[in-house]
Amino acid sequence: MLKKDIKSSMEYEIYEQPEILENLFNTHVNDNNYILFDIPTDIEKIIFVASGSSYHCSRFGADLFGNVANIEAGAIYSSEFLLKAAVPHDENILYVFITQSGETSDTNQALKRAKELGMRTLCITNKKGSTIWKAADFKIDCCAGEEKSIAATKSLTTQMLCVTLLVLKYAAHKGIDIKPYLDNLKILPQKMREALALHKEIKKVAKAISKYKIIVVTADGISYALAKEASLKIKETSYICTLSSILGEFMHGHVAVLNNKKTAQIHIAIENMSETALNNLRKIRDDYKTPLYLIGNSGINADCALNIECSDSIVKSFCLIGIVQLLALETAQALHRNIDKPHGLHKVVK
Repeated sequence: MLKKDIKSSMEYEIYEQPEILENLFNTHVNDNNYILFDIPTDIEKIIFVASGSSYHCSRFGADLFGNVANIEAGAIYSSEFLLKAAVPHDENILYVFITQSGETSDTNQALKRAKELGMRTLCITNKKGSTIWKAADFKIDCCAGEEKSIAATKSLTTQMLCVTLLVLKYAAHKGIDIKPYLDNLKILPQKMREALALHKEIKKVAKAISKYKIIVVTADGISYALAKEASLKIKETSYICTLSSILGEFMHGHVAVLNNKKTAQIHIAIENMSETALNNLRKIRDDYKTPLYLIGNSGINADCALNIECSDSIVKSFCLIGIVQLLALETAQALHRNIDKPHGLHKVVK
């Protein structure tokens, strides 16, 4: 059920997600736990191509392919793909293109280039009949409905679920038992509702971070895709200078940005943090005294921690994305920004 006091399209679309994700799952998975995707089966490598939030979904998917299906996968920005003189084009590769509207110019140009190289292509989009839908060899519908706010919310999480089901489809083809994964995904809508129920606590954190000039978002492993999305969401809605980095890499020079005393750090952890990560966070705290806000699993003292208890890391990824979306929303509201139409940004909607 949606909140009665919602004032923006972005907030409305955030709260739509549990129901939309449930409908999407039921559309693409039948009662026998069979995933209803038409895909090529003789694939040994996946390459995702996308931009913006869709690229963050691609990073998430690339990690999932390795972790769950034992298939090599990578992600590349659409614009970067077009600039490369040479790109992989072995016959066992599937190129996956993700775009909310199906009309993203550089993503469509990248698909055209892949097809010219004789590559098989699959699109994940929220718009049947779009340019990319017509051009791709294989197609997956996100079923998100119209997204009015410029900041991607439900279009991203539906992309993430489509990618997760694609991973599981390939895992099943390799003989991996995917029933436990599908059973966990069936509780996703309820867990998302629990995450969104943290709205009041999230609003308090947003009010605090809205006072900083620079926000650094760090993470490790698959959580890095969420850190990149958090950085983009806060940046595009509030206009705060927000950076994202893998925590270990951040320690190699980038950490110097924390000498700016108007900087805060957010760390995102889907799974338990390694001792290396904990040591890095302790060192940052001791050396720079930077305010630290945790999203997900903790293990270290922080100025504030936002978390949802969930034993399944895939489901938890969606929950933390929901928290990130509300954090960006409330940070922008604290600064009196135009949430649905950030200055200078435009998007093609369904």
